[in-house]
Amino acid sequence: MISTLIQGFFLSAAMIIPLGPQNVFVMQQGSKKQFHLMSASLCAISDIILMMAGIFGGSALLGHSTFLLQAVTWGGVAFLLWYGWGAFRVALSADLTLFSKDTLVQSRWRIIVTLFAVTWMNPHVYLDTFIVLGSIGGGLSAELRPWFTIGAVAASTCWFFALAILAAWFSPLLNQPRSQRIINLVVGCVMWYIAWSLLKQGLHTFN
Repeated sequence: MISTLIQGFFLSAAMIIPLGPQNVFVMQQGSKKQFHLMSASLCAISDIILMMAGIFGGSALLGHSTFLLQAVTWGGVAFLLWYGWGAFRVALSADLTLFSKDTLVQSRWRIIVTLFAVTWMNPHVYLDTFIVLGSIGGGLSAELRPWFTIGAVAASTCWFFALAILAAWFSPLLNQPRSQRIINLVVGCVMWYIAWSLLKQGLHTFN
């Protein structure tokens, strides 16, 4: 049982830790100390829902629905392009007041909406939770499946809270105008790179 829990933990960690939309957004909020713990909580809750759905039967649904996968893919491409453009616009702006504390503050609901879009409109999260974790965890016996799920969920929760807390800890450095420019450039590049990858994947699936 413990070995199954450890397997779920490290498999989940291997998919979550690489830089992606969720990680970038949590890091951004942490660097500004704006609802960063709320952001980490929402990411963890979303992952818990998706992981449990994938492991306990949802992987079959996504695997057999080309239309659903296409809808998620193209919606994700559009959102990532839009989000990346916003990050580039801020990073390349000559107006340093864009980085003032008052300007950087966002409303709680805007953060929630953006965070759910970053999570639920990202096809990679479905591939990770439904296809990879779902196929491996779903293939385990009924006795071992909950232990695998606990390990996967624990990795996600620990990672997002660690990322948010560390970003907030280094916020005096990360919240400087120059640092914010660099962060937003990285965000824009990551978002557009993922959008390009999804675009190629969507075209390949369509053909």
